[in-house]
Amino acid sequence: MALDPSNVGRTFVATEPYVVGREKVREFAAATGETSPLCHDVAAAHAAGYADVVAPATFPIVVTLNAMGDAVTDPSVGVDWSMVVHGDQRFAYDRPVVAGDELTVKTEIESIKALAGNDLITLRGDLFAADGSKIGSTWTSLVQRGA
Repeated sequence: MALDPSNVGRTFVATEPYVVGREKVREFAAATGETSPLCHDVAAAHAAGYADVVAPATFPIVVTLNAMGDAVTDPSVGVDWSMVVHGDQRFAYDRPVVAGDELTVKTEIESIKALAGNDLITLRGDLFAADGSKIGSTWTSLVQRGA
């Protein structure tokens, strides 16, 4: 089944905020090999002007991946997980994510394209702080291989 391009522009809002925990930041940093003191040491983060430890650049995938799940599991979109491979991942920031942030995500299906017998869906997840300010965005592209 092909992806349905009429879904481009649809938005999905995560209902539960994600509270960024200090130990989650440290665990993610360790798991990804991030050694910056800003990600592990509260004093170093404070000295650099941050309220708490700073999450590694790819940390928002923890939050946005769950939020994007609503979009790609909606039957009307037409994703066949048995045919999907990960195509691309990008991040852009207005400010870093720090421990203590309470994040919400709004996901939008940004594009659906047919390419060389495959379908490509790109989702953008916008991250917001508890005060409504935008923290940044992630883009996830999935390739649904042709049958």
